[in-house]
Amino acid sequence: MALPLVGLFFFRLYENQLIRQTEGELIAQGAVVAAVYAEAVRAAGIAQEKLGPPIPAQSSNSLDYPYEPIEPRLDLASESVMPTRPNALPATADPAFAAIGARLDGILDETQKTTLAGFRLLDPHGVVIAGGGEVGLSLGQVEEVRRALAGSYASELRLRVPDQPPPPLYSVSRGTKVRVFVAMPVEVGARVAGVVYLSRTPNNIVKHLYGERGKVTLAAIAILGGTLLIALVFIRTVSRPIYALIDRTKRIAAGDREAMRPLAHHGTREMAALSAAFLDMAQKLQARSDSIQTFATHVSHELKSPLTAIQGAAELLRDSGGTMDEAERRRFSNNIVTDAGRLNLLVRRLLELARAENLAPSGASTTLGAALALLPVDTRLEVRIEAGGDIGLGISGENLAIVLANLIDNSARHGAKQVTIGAERTGERAAIHVGDDGDGISASNRAKVFEPFFTTRREAGGTGMGLGIVLALLKAHDGTITLVDSARGTRFEINLPVA
Repeated sequence: MALPLVGLFFFRLYENQLIRQTEGELIAQGAVVAAVYAEAVRAAGIAQEKLGPPIPAQSSNSLDYPYEPIEPRLDLASESVMPTRPNALPATADPAFAAIGARLDGILDETQKTTLAGFRLLDPHGVVIAGGGEVGLSLGQVEEVRRALAGSYASELRLRVPDQPPPPLYSVSRGTKVRVFVAMPVEVGARVAGVVYLSRTPNNIVKHLYGERGKVTLAAIAILGGTLLIALVFIRTVSRPIYALIDRTKRIAAGDREAMRPLAHHGTREMAALSAAFLDMAQKLQARSDSIQTFATHVSHELKSPLTAIQGAAELLRDSGGTMDEAERRRFSNNIVTDAGRLNLLVRRLLELARAENLAPSGASTTLGAALALLPVDTRLEVRIEAGGDIGLGISGENLAIVLANLIDNSARHGAKQVTIGAERTGERAAIHVGDDGDGISASNRAKVFEPFFTTRREAGGTGMGLGIVLALLKAHDGTITLVDSARGTRFEINLPVA
């Protein structure tokens, strides 16, 4: 966004430099002509009373003393451009100065052929004595001439009168519409002996750049090459990875599991992080979808069995008429009640699992002793805390009580008489061990214990969802649970953050 503004600023700066350069050239030429003019006045022996006012005294404290350099002072950005130069007015020149002008007129013409500057020699009253077709006319009313006749150097920017229309391309330059005018006083005996009045149109910036077309062409090639390089880098580092990620998105949406892999080229760290985050999200969504599909299959299977049994028993009762005896009728009725109770239990456990999976951490904390105090006393087995009962755990007492209740109930249903619980802190985490002296878990079932609906007590009413609820509750609190080896019974290890 800044490049066009910088370009315009540089354009104006460069154009102003051309005007300063033109003024400097006119000062140099004017100084030479003024010296020749002053020498001619001295040689003619013109009396002091015919000269102009005294030259203002210059400070001798200047570092350049005894030199008196004149620096260019025009500024296209700050100087107001004056109207075109007023026309000369009728006047009469002093014959002595007119004779000097006649002698120097040829020198001015030859100089103008080389420098292309316009020259006017003025006497002490501002009357033109040499240069162009205005000889014998007065320019004393012109602002810069008036100041030079008073003994001070003066320069102005004026609108030029073009002798031919400029090319259309030149219209972008303000410098083509102005002309630099310089008025330099001629000093003889510390008095103004006349004025050298010079003018020239500054070099046009477009014309100047055309003169430097070789360098400009090289610069343009360098800019074009840099632009192409930037475009190539942009394509390699931004555009190509974005399009690749869009393609992956479409493939993943179409069910292509092969698309869930890192991009071959990321370009930038930010794009790599974005790609990794996207693929991680896609993998989690895919895993969630697979989990929901598997869970839905298990749920339909678990609900289908009791529903089928209820439907079959109800149909037998309906179609038996009066042929079924009381014992058979009672047996089928009991089957309906039992299967309906199992359906009710499955629905409740499904609701508990859904709540556990959608649970947000509350920020509450508890200890093993506090959580066990929330459980009702189970007369079937002994529960004992071995160590770490006062370690603060990053989970609420109610949720930890649900976790322990499911584990203790499983132990009781598998023949355990004693459950031991212990906790040990390691840094910002705590390891909780829950073990029993029951029948244990067979090697063939160890990999299935956390699967939904897996149970070895289906005939006794087990739903196989207890450990699923435990796993979901712990995961919601940044915790984990694993089945570990034990010499006797079953042993689980729970890992939770400390409070």
